[in-house]
Amino acid sequence: MQQHNSDSFWGGIIKSMGLVFGDIGTSPIYTLTVIFAITKPTPDNIYGIVSLIFWTLVILVHLEYSILAMSLSRKGEGGTIVLKEILSRMLQPGKGLALITLLSFLGVALLLGDGVITPAISILSAVEGMVLIPGLESTRQGVLILIAAIIAIGLFIFQDKGTDKVAKAFGPIMVLWFAALTISGLIAISSHPGIFKALSPWYAIDFMLHHGIIGFFVLSEVILCATGGEALYADMGHLGRRPIRHAWYFVFVALVINYLGQGAYLLNNPEAKNILFSMVKWEAPLLYIPFLILTITATVIASQALISGVFSIVYQGITTRILPLLKVDYTSTHLKSQIYIGSVNWLLLLLVIMIMLIFQKSENLAAAYGLAVTGTMTITGIMMVIIFSRTKKKWKVPVALFVTLMDILFLVSNLYKLPHGGYWSLILASVPLVTILVWTKGQRALYRALRPLDLDTFQLVYEQIYAKGKNIPGTGLFFVKEYNVVPPYMVHCIIRSNIIYERNLFISIVRTDEPFGLESKLSTALATGLDAFEIRAGYMEHLDIQTLLEENGIREKVIFYGVEDISTPNPIWKFFATIKRQTPNFVQFNKLPSSRLQGVVTRVDI
Repeated sequence: MQQHNSDSFWGGIIKSMGLVFGDIGTSPIYTLTVIFAITKPTPDNIYGIVSLIFWTLVILVHLEYSILAMSLSRKGEGGTIVLKEILSRMLQPGKGLALITLLSFLGVALLLGDGVITPAISILSAVEGMVLIPGLESTRQGVLILIAAIIAIGLFIFQDKGTDKVAKAFGPIMVLWFAALTISGLIAISSHPGIFKALSPWYAIDFMLHHGIIGFFVLSEVILCATGGEALYADMGHLGRRPIRHAWYFVFVALVINYLGQGAYLLNNPEAKNILFSMVKWEAPLLYIPFLILTITATVIASQALISGVFSIVYQGITTRILPLLKVDYTSTHLKSQIYIGSVNWLLLLLVIMIMLIFQKSENLAAAYGLAVTGTMTITGIMMVIIFSRTKKKWKVPVALFVTLMDILFLVSNLYKLPHGGYWSLILASVPLVTILVWTKGQRALYRALRPLDLDTFQLVYEQIYAKGKNIPGTGLFFVKEYNVVPPYMVHCIIRSNIIYERNLFISIVRTDEPFGLESKLSTALATGLDAFEIRAGYMEHLDIQTLLEENGIREKVIFYGVEDISTPNPIWKFFATIKRQTPNFVQFNKLPSSRLQGVVTRVDI
């Protein structure tokens, strides 16, 4: 997975721009437009809001993610689940660890909910730029939504082909996008160089002091400039810390110059509505259509990066057993991060189109946007404070605490969005959160209800049956959670039904709390004709069990696995049983040869 080491300095930066910075890089399309739809574009307001945007990028993206979060990783991987794994090693089992686990589940759920809103607002806001093309001014909003939906459908349809080849083009296109943002910003700044004064924090503070509660609520729109900042940390495992940090410096400069340029343009044209598009049309009318095409392409790339990120989060959730098993396809032979999860893909597409239809306009969508982002940032901040307070880097605690307080400030300001569409963030996040909670609790309840047998008791009975000599020729494989605990289906198979082979092999897969790493161990002679094969794999590691078996000289005749038939009057466990029935079982997930599979059903009362 450490392919990023071989990338050149510039190659790593270009790749990072394509895979990491699409979301935050397309924020200038709508951020100031949305803010000045609810705030008067007076000179004082323009200076104050541009200043707020600059300091939001400095504190919530640069300080929180580029400096603090990216210093915390496991084997180069980042993200909410990684922070949880770091903390689970530091904290004793109890209420503290349970709270951190719940926070990490909430962080994952908010990120997955964000995966619906980001493609919708990005693509829709870009398509809305078409109304500034001469002759298309009167285009109905319904037509724009249809065009945005068609672009989204095209994007999702191609997911199963893999983005490996397409991703190579992403970087150069995003470099072109950031260059366009920088040049258009500089041209606008030249008309009003005084806008550079907005870099002073005084203008941000002055705006907040003079606008009271209204200024506080404006923060809920200012946060739009930082959406996608969490990708710096979440995507760290794909490309490495250094290329992402180096790319961020270029991206940061491009964003700041463009926001300053939009501010300068507004000072001269306070009546402007679609600010970025109006600014570019004013600067270079002949280049407007190429710029619009580039904008739509950039939003598609931003959406693609987010979809890949959602697949990655879901895969981490599956392998760390917080999400049910789903069918996973690997679309690249050499990039482990390139995966496709069909059920997630089509659900995302349906939700993206539904959100477009519900909100109609990108500025309406902004009302639902920001709550999930600030929630994720706050959770990251809280976890970082706890981690730094338990390491030698205690000097980072006050910095992390300051950042977390800023996160909470933005989160509270976003709460006013709840009745105006913000509740959609919570609805979208509640689906994965409820699924995670029911699945994790259900798995524990199921394990307790199954009442597995200890190995010593099993061995005594097994030896007696094996000694009868009526054993089936060949090797029988039996999947177990851990080889020193015998599941009920094996008791049914071997002890009750006397299905016993010349060679019987327990096979168990243990997912470690490291992202990568793969090792296997064959233990022989647990009893006569009874061996155990243990595979230890990182939670981002993709397994080829069949190859591992062949490498260890194991040629199985049949593979047994347990299937639970859950009987329960409890509505929560009924929901759990429904999820379990709808998802592929363990052996289907690991793509074992179906001709040799034998499922053994066990009735379980919970």
